[in-house]
Amino acid sequence: MIRFGLRLAVAGGREALTRLLVIAAAVAIGSGLLLTTLAGVNAVNAQLTRYASMYPNASAGDADPLWWSTRQDYFHGKQIIRIDVAATGPSAPTPVGVPTTPGPGEYYASPALRDLLAAHPADQLGDRYPGRDLGTVGPAALTSPDTLLVIAGGTPEQVAKLPAAKQVTSVGDTPALPETTVDLILGVIAGGLLFPVLIFIGTATRLSAARREQRFAAMRLVGATPRQISTVAAVEATAAAVAGTAVGFGLFYAFRDPLASIPFTGMPFFPDDMSLGVLNVLLVALGVPAGAAVAAQVSLRRVRISPLGVTRRVTPRAPRAYRLIPALLGVAVLFFAIGFKPETSDGQTAVFLPGLLLIMAGLVFAGPWLTMVGARVMARYANRPATLIAARRLADNPKAGFRAISGIMLALFVTSVAVGVITTIVANRGPAPVGSTEAGQVSLYLPDDAPAAPDTLFTGLRSINGVRSATAVRENPDRMNAGEPGLIACTDIPRAYGRCAEGATVAEVATGLIPFRESASSARVWPAASVPLGDLQQLPVMSIVVDTDGSAAAIERTRTVLEVAFPTFWTGANVPGDFESDFANTLRGWEQLANVVIIASLALGGCSLAVSVIGGLTERRRPFSLLRLSGAPVRVLRRVVALESAVPMLAVAAVAIGMGLLAAHLFLRAQMHYTLIAPGPRFYVIVVVGLVACLGVIASTMPLLERITGPETARSE
Repeated sequence: MIRFGLRLAVAGGREALTRLLVIAAAVAIGSGLLLTTLAGVNAVNAQLTRYASMYPNASAGDADPLWWSTRQDYFHGKQIIRIDVAATGPSAPTPVGVPTTPGPGEYYASPALRDLLAAHPADQLGDRYPGRDLGTVGPAALTSPDTLLVIAGGTPEQVAKLPAAKQVTSVGDTPALPETTVDLILGVIAGGLLFPVLIFIGTATRLSAARREQRFAAMRLVGATPRQISTVAAVEATAAAVAGTAVGFGLFYAFRDPLASIPFTGMPFFPDDMSLGVLNVLLVALGVPAGAAVAAQVSLRRVRISPLGVTRRVTPRAPRAYRLIPALLGVAVLFFAIGFKPETSDGQTAVFLPGLLLIMAGLVFAGPWLTMVGARVMARYANRPATLIAARRLADNPKAGFRAISGIMLALFVTSVAVGVITTIVANRGPAPVGSTEAGQVSLYLPDDAPAAPDTLFTGLRSINGVRSATAVRENPDRMNAGEPGLIACTDIPRAYGRCAEGATVAEVATGLIPFRESASSARVWPAASVPLGDLQQLPVMSIVVDTDGSAAAIERTRTVLEVAFPTFWTGANVPGDFESDFANTLRGWEQLANVVIIASLALGGCSLAVSVIGGLTERRRPFSLLRLSGAPVRVLRRVVALESAVPMLAVAAVAIGMGLLAAHLFLRAQMHYTLIAPGPRFYVIVVVGLVACLGVIASTMPLLERITGPETARSE
């Protein structure tokens, strides 16, 4: 029977060969996307793991410890990660990505940072890393080809005094993130993409299921047993799926490098990171053909009951309203989380993840009922024959109408949650500037044990082209608490930041990491201090504030001078917007990934709909031919097909986006006490364009309708 099944699949005439090629092509696209999704998840995990390796945990062991300090710097709004290391003995571990541990006055730089160093004057960037350039940091230490990383050497005494300094005896073995967090992030990504892919593959393998049922029913009537029919069906479906899966592997490896260069998460991947594990390969190579065989078996359940089962079809039982219960329970769980917020991340995951999964499963479970309700509403208000026919067909079998678009519903829900949460967090933490190029102030907060700031430092700062003022904010002896006002000479207050009270020579100004900028204005009158001007110079410098014209060159030269002057105690020259921009860019990277999920899922949904429409047309060509013979114009039949596909898709999209934004709002209220801020126009434009593209795919199948519903079809069947 296996040989007979292969003959039917390959040599069963033009129709059988066409069906085989269409199924194989659809499975090739689906399996290629499935492989890309799995490889993308592996690449994201690799990025997270390498990022975590930059922040190893302090550890003890038999080896000589390695002093390690990780800090952040910025250049033109881009984050530079600086790792200072110092070996304490010959057996100290070597940082990942470099052949040897750099010594004092030596450093390694990533390829992207080396390009920046070569493209800009040394007084803007290169002077921050004086000494001997030992070479390039390898990919094993970089999260992305665009990562800006420098590994600088120092003495143990120097590195031990740096912020967050620690001793480590092993590097490169730090877990990326807490396991539950990784599972949550990657689970959302994979779920948003995998489900539409699987729906597409399942829809493709069921292509022309009704035609196969009729053929296999005829075989039963001439004596074939149910087992023989099952074997033939499985062989036929598996042959197409195997061929398609093989082509899918070829497509994946052919396009892997270009796909890796696309910044799906805000940064590109290394091509080797988009790899497939043995389990991934086996899952696709064996799972897709096995799934095709199972789909073929399920599609023949009526033939298995009786040889005449295909002709004795009845309207399936209508879905009931109880299908809404899982989704409502999921919403209730998120409402419950508003009043009950677990303190630990694992506890929060234990509450929110089940709620989101319940809503996701509930939407898929309730989809047929929602389709039926929409069809009945459409039938009630139908004023054209096409609308009535489409509504009646959807109402008779809503499960079939919903099957092809269930992937779209789930993907739109997942991405609506992600985009809603990210948009709200970015908005509440302030719209981040593009970077340091739009901010004019550079400030440096000095720790208590920092060396005294020499007068020559301020002279050098004021000599930089584009610097308007360089000011020292000194400690207030009357207020020693951190964050309390500092002292500044009235003549040193920039005019744009205010002025002193009448007759005062020393003023109290707000201080901190960004001294007196947020609360300053040209009309601000700062309170007078009790410290005489003559004693001010004797007080320790708390922070240094440099006001520039906002040009990138002036800002970066100022930052470099400050960091060179305080290389050991440097906690980072601050430019308003640097950290916020970096944080927002990270979130926008995940938002971009969510947009990719939307685009990919809508594209897959369009393909699934196209396959479903083609299959439906092939199965109903005789009824449509009879309608044409009875006088129904082709345009009426086109409206029927379009309405059957478009109405459920648009209704499902509205429900999914609405439920996704509701879930995002409940999550934000429970987790951060934020109120949802609706996504920007770009999100809706992407959704609308994607849905229009799906409608275009459906429209592209319409010429087939006229070709297969001619009078000869009614005569021949």
